[in-house]
Amino acid sequence: MAELLRNPNVLLKARRELAETIGKGKQVEESDISRLPYLQAIIKETTRLHPAVPLLLPRRAGADTEVCGFTVPEGAQVLVNAWAIGRDPSIWEMPNCFMPERFLESEIDVKGRDFELIPFGGGRRICPGLPLAMRMLHLMLGSLINCFDWKLEDGVTPENMDMDEKFGITLQKAEPLRAIPFLLS
Repeated sequence: MAELLRNPNVLLKARRELAETIGKGKQVEESDISRLPYLQAIIKETTRLHPAVPLLLPRRAGADTEVCGFTVPEGAQVLVNAWAIGRDPSIWEMPNCFMPERFLESEIDVKGRDFELIPFGGGRRICPGLPLAMRMLHLMLGSLINCFDWKLEDGVTPENMDMDEKFGITLQKAEPLRAIPFLLS
């Protein structure tokens, strides 16, 4: 929601897609998700910029391996920094900008097969909650966009929103988002 309120044009495009596809003011149902490519792109872009867990579970190197000119010895503990991968300028054009459009013509997905986008991990240790999370993210965000209009609280504008993050086991906004919902008429 913070990125959408900070980028009103993206919010407007998402609201337009929802109104045209399922009707204004209706809750999103699971069967609607496949018909909402822009909403899917928003979720992918959000998980790219703001993965829930910035450092994925430690891995152990099974054999000596060379990565980017560095030797990783067998048995070494390796932490995968999903936050840094999502902001790597060698992978992403304008990596710090919220641009869901980058995923509209892309086959990249969050299911752990595309290492450019691994907010839920990959391989044998992928998050077991991935299928539920992906359904719920689309259903909740789509319904919040389609059923409510949103205003920022206390004179905050999209231009001066605090988007700083607080790192820990999970990633969260340093300053919580305060937004007021209004039922769409």
